[in-house]
Amino acid sequence: MLKIKPGLGELLRYTAELVDKGSEANYRALSLNYRPRFTPILRAMAAGAQTVQDITESTHLTQGAISQSVALMEQDGILVREQLSDGRKFALRLTPAGIQLVAQLEICWEAIFLAIEQLEKDAGWPLMKGLEELASALEQQDFEKRIQIARTELHASGDKDD
Repeated sequence: MLKIKPGLGELLRYTAELVDKGSEANYRALSLNYRPRFTPILRAMAAGAQTVQDITESTHLTQGAISQSVALMEQDGILVREQLSDGRKFALRLTPAGIQLVAQLEICWEAIFLAIEQLEKDAGWPLMKGLEELASALEQQDFEKRIQIARTELHASGDKDD
């Protein structure tokens, strides 16, 4: 069967699946009932984030993705929401089980970051830096605009051939 050249989104999703699969297997091996999607939220909370807005500002996640994960984390007994005094926002607080989980996860996260360093060596380029630069470039000019510019360039080069 003919293999087609993958697109950027396909490769990013596939890579994310491979990373998540490895992380999930690592968590299971340690008998942790845990989803990798919770990691940025817990790391942000460990760094002092208290609300969904705080987490949104300190991560590369959307507010919707964070809210979905927070709901799952509540169901899993990892955190609770508490109304703030202004009555408009909720603070997120780790439960005792969540605090214990984070203590176990911090060791896992150290191993994961070490594995990322090794992956970067194997790949021969700074993966994390490259992805940060890619995200930054897309924040400066989104992919939709880049496609529009490419279409204009293709159309212009097509006109020259006529």
